[in-house]
Amino acid sequence: MTIPYSASAPTRARNGTFDCGGAEIRAHFRHLATVVTIRGEIDGVNVDRVSEYMRRLILAENPLVLDVTGVSHFAPAGISLLYMLDEYSRATGLGWTLVARPAVIELLTNDDGEPMFPITGSVHEALGNLADAIVSRRQQVLPLIVRTA
Repeated sequence: MTIPYSASAPTRARNGTFDCGGAEIRAHFRHLATVVTIRGEIDGVNVDRVSEYMRRLILAENPLVLDVTGVSHFAPAGISLLYMLDEYSRATGLGWTLVARPAVIELLTNDDGEPMFPITGSVHEALGNLADAIVSRRQQVLPLIVRTA
């Protein structure tokens, strides 16, 4: 069966990177999380293509770390992508974290100056936070297991 070509479909570039009309997306599936890196531009023209491709990368068993530090232009239309990720995270109970440059973070703060989404300074920090959360949950559960044994 041949799948027809779609002008909006992402195209494979180099090294597992996909081009979504100016936004290059690459996913790394790690033990703690799926790390998705986007470089280039996210704007009103390509945000639907980027969102469609992101839905393919989200795995139901792993949290997501979205690294947009390589995004040179982040239009307000890109915020819809972040809301989609946030809704998915809430629906599945899996966490997600955004890694962004200060200019993007500034777009994503509410009137009180608080970020609208979970944000960290680096992918390393985001993965460290996930590892710490796992250790914390284990420490909370361990006394319950000991008491019932």
